[in-house]
Amino acid sequence: MTEDWQHGGFGLYIHWPFCEAKCPYCDFNSHVSRSIDQRAWRDAYLIELERAARETSGRVLNAVFFGGGTPSLMDPQTVADIIAAIRKHWPTANDLEITLEANPGSVEAGRFAAFRQAGVSRVSMGIQALNDDDLKRLGRLHTASEALAAFDIARTHFERVSFDLIYGRQDQSLSAWEAELKQALTLAIDHISLYQLTIENGTAFGDRYARGKLPGLPDEDLGADMFTATQDICGAMGMPAYEVSNHARDGAQSRHNLIYWRYGDYIGIGPGAHGRLTVDGGKWATECFSNPKRWLEGIGLSQTEKPRTLLSKDDQATEFLLMGLRLKEGICLDRYTSLAGTPISDEKLHRLKEIAMIEVVGSRLMVTNQGLMVLNAVIEALLPD
Repeated sequence: MTEDWQHGGFGLYIHWPFCEAKCPYCDFNSHVSRSIDQRAWRDAYLIELERAARETSGRVLNAVFFGGGTPSLMDPQTVADIIAAIRKHWPTANDLEITLEANPGSVEAGRFAAFRQAGVSRVSMGIQALNDDDLKRLGRLHTASEALAAFDIARTHFERVSFDLIYGRQDQSLSAWEAELKQALTLAIDHISLYQLTIENGTAFGDRYARGKLPGLPDEDLGADMFTATQDICGAMGMPAYEVSNHARDGAQSRHNLIYWRYGDYIGIGPGAHGRLTVDGGKWATECFSNPKRWLEGIGLSQTEKPRTLLSKDDQATEFLLMGLRLKEGICLDRYTSLAGTPISDEKLHRLKEIAMIEVVGSRLMVTNQGLMVLNAVIEALLPD
């Protein structure tokens, strides 16, 4: 019998928790460390891979993602050894995608050839802005020219290269964003991630914002105009959105991220890594300890994870809705009904269709561009009372 996760696929996420510097907007689990014992970390990942493989023996692996942090600061031999172990432990899809996140500095760019030789097939670069003033404001260590040079180097070694940009920055006008986005799309790319700047609690930006020290952020109307312009420009230039913040040419979508959004199973390895894993008929939420020292010390005791949470059918149905409606393709209503035990009410669907928030085509439910701007409200309106 097909288990539900198989509709989404099976992936592996590996978290490298170290960065050269902490960006002021970042709320990811990243740490700055003067000294990193690459061998100790390599050995730890190999032990964790072996443990994870025992739980998921025989599953076909569709995608691997090295995230962080800044995994391009990993020793290429560490990456090579991890990929070799992955191929030993799991059968892999013929089109296995192995992505590595990279900062576009000269140190990382100098390692691209070695990462390709190690088995990485796709690089995702955190460029974030194409002008030096905004890069400084965002706490980035590279210049725009360095970023573009690193991008060119990446393209010589990898067929698939994505990069990220942040918009809705301080004092950024709509016309300035439109010009920057068009410049980005003229580069030889097949995938781009475009994130509207959000101010998260616990970050340096969050602290500044609370003290009134972060002026010039866009208001709600300008933010909405920027989102709409982003969809229009990307669509016109052959890079339509396939998810709220991600755009790609046909066939170039991030396979690993599709596993998340299609609510497949994925293993999370490394400090702070999360996972969703179906074992013995139950779907479990997993989370590793976030402190790198605590995680590393737990390796020998097999105590790198917090206690797992067994997700109820209601939990799974809610997560499926939360993740799947981010995608342009939407969700299968029959799959939702199978998870939840009851369908989404026709009354709720009709109400949202009347105000052009959603579309229903056959058994698929999709959120419109208008609905995506208020996606949380749309999801809340669809959830059981």
